[in-house]
Amino acid sequence: MPTLPPWQNLLAEIGAFLLAATCAGCDVPGALLCDRCRARLQADPVDVRTPRGLPVRAALPFEGVAARCIRRLKGDGDTLLARPLGAALAQVLTPALGDGIHAVPIPTSRAAFRRRGYRVPDLLIARAGAEPWGLLRPHGRHVDQRGLSVQERAQNVHGSLRVRQDGRGARVVIVDDVVTTGATFDEAARALTAAGFEVVSAVALAATPRHSDRKGNPLTTRSN
Repeated sequence: MPTLPPWQNLLAEIGAFLLAATCAGCDVPGALLCDRCRARLQADPVDVRTPRGLPVRAALPFEGVAARCIRRLKGDGDTLLARPLGAALAQVLTPALGDGIHAVPIPTSRAAFRRRGYRVPDLLIARAGAEPWGLLRPHGRHVDQRGLSVQERAQNVHGSLRVRQDGRGARVVIVDDVVTTGATFDEAARALTAAGFEVVSAVALAATPRHSDRKGNPLTTRSN
């Protein structure tokens, strides 16, 4: 039996993957994301502020198709979903950047990076057409944010981030995948400001439902 060239083997593997795939939004077989669910990832911005007053604009509410796609990206390694999700993020990130403003991702925890092999906020920024500036790094050990109150989250993340260099007035926008309450954004802003950066605003791909009622409820975020 003749041996297929490497490129044909690759095409066969891709075809088998697509045939086995189910839509991340609705589980319909045959596509990673069907047209109907892709349409539901059009940006529907949510504006909120962190407890310390930092403005955050999220591209989508964290619910329905968006929530399922984000979980597949973060939990199942479906990195192809970063492209449509990044397109949604671009709708709020691109206007926030402006001239000379840089996108700074919230850093992925060391454990999450070892588990996934990639950093979700960095990947989303790249798919949104921007360059992630990895200024922040995790510092120390902190418990999982899930289940903590707003005050407990703020206490949990305090001192959890360090900055790799002096800012000298450089202007930045902080970026994360999901904003839940806002504490991680506040901690990132504290660390960057202390290092001499000017934090202009923050953006996220999605905001959790209890913070996405467009009434500007105070927020904080989890970091993983």
